[in-house]
Amino acid sequence: MSTFFDEQKKSFADVAVTDGKVNTAEFLEAAESLVKLFDLLGSSAFAVVQKDMTGNISKIRAKLLADPVTSGTLQDLVLSEAGTKSKNATQGLLWLSRGLQFTSQAMRETVNNPSSELTKTFTDAYSKTLSKYHGMLVKPIFKLAMKACPYRKDFFEKLGADQDKVAKQLEAWLSALEAIVKNIVEFFASGDYGKGL
Repeated sequence: MSTFFDEQKKSFADVAVTDGKVNTAEFLEAAESLVKLFDLLGSSAFAVVQKDMTGNISKIRAKLLADPVTSGTLQDLVLSEAGTKSKNATQGLLWLSRGLQFTSQAMRETVNNPSSELTKTFTDAYSKTLSKYHGMLVKPIFKLAMKACPYRKDFFEKLGADQDKVAKQLEAWLSALEAIVKNIVEFFASGDYGKGL
């Protein structure tokens, strides 16, 4: 029986990280697969999250297609824009990484707190991650989305019928996602590349 993870084009567990650098094309495929996770949450309130992430993926992909030589890894892509006026892809990566950080935190809270409903784990994750970057207009939209989360049981059933298999795949996917998010966040901090974005 196939699961949500079997149907992904690319899992974060399969994204190449060489010498601390993340493969851009593989990262984008895994990020696109992750965006589909929000379909399982079933609320139109998450459309805003999906649209934001998809828009940021497009900015990064445009840079990769326009300049594949200097954009092969996320780190090289940011460095190639560092001294220029246009930091479109860098900004896209910064905001995408924040969305991924929220998603990984929400899923980690969900895995680590098996008796908590998604409305709680996603709300807690939001307050620890994205909330600090959002202004008064955006926060209510996200809070509404968190309240619209399905019941835990229903969400996990959508991930797949074989719950043991889902648990193993979710942990592998989540650990890899967390490692990649940590890698990106630390890289941005190392050179203050997100300044003014």
